[in-house]
Amino acid sequence: KYILNNMVAKLDDTEKKIVEATFKILQNESVEKTTTKKIASEAGVNEVTIFRKFKHKDSLIEITKEYYMDILIYKLEEIFSFEGDEEIGEYLNKNFMGFLNLPEENLSVIKIALEEVKDIPEKKHILSSITDTIIDKLDEYFKLQKEKGNIRDVDTRVLGVMCYSMTFQSIVLWKIYDDITEEEAIGFGKSYLDMLLNGIKPQ
Repeated sequence: KYILNNMVAKLDDTEKKIVEATFKILQNESVEKTTTKKIASEAGVNEVTIFRKFKHKDSLIEITKEYYMDILIYKLEEIFSFEGDEEIGEYLNKNFMGFLNLPEENLSVIKIALEEVKDIPEKKHILSSITDTIIDKLDEYFKLQKEKGNIRDVDTRVLGVMCYSMTFQSIVLWKIYDDITEEEAIGFGKSYLDMLLNGIKPQ
């Protein structure tokens, strides 16, 4: 099981307040427009405190992203965890609904990662950590199901990527960039699971 790293625990109260203020601004503005003056105002501290705690803005931005990414990865591990006896439909529906109900804070981490990859391609490792976490858990689950004879002999990694793609596209991207109702998302999820479990050929 994934364990939160020291970044979450080692910040003192003032540092945490500054990091939370930084993230709040990043949710609405680009890195370039996120200034230490704005952060200081949001956090209720002076700029000197920011520089004393974090040296410079770039360091603060990186620590903020690491802090919230760590929390997101921990939550994704929880969403995609399994005991081994869940039925496939039950497990995938749990994943889908878990993604659907991610708090705005967690979705913002994904949005920031997506925007960063678009602007700075070499930063793709941030998004990769999200992708790898989900696909690795799905692959692990499907390998277990194959061993149990619950699915035919398929490439479990490909199956994991397929399920990840459908979930990520329908929930995360829609919720971040489009106006989709929860009812529409649930309906999409049911159709996706039906086609995955029952195929597309006539019965």
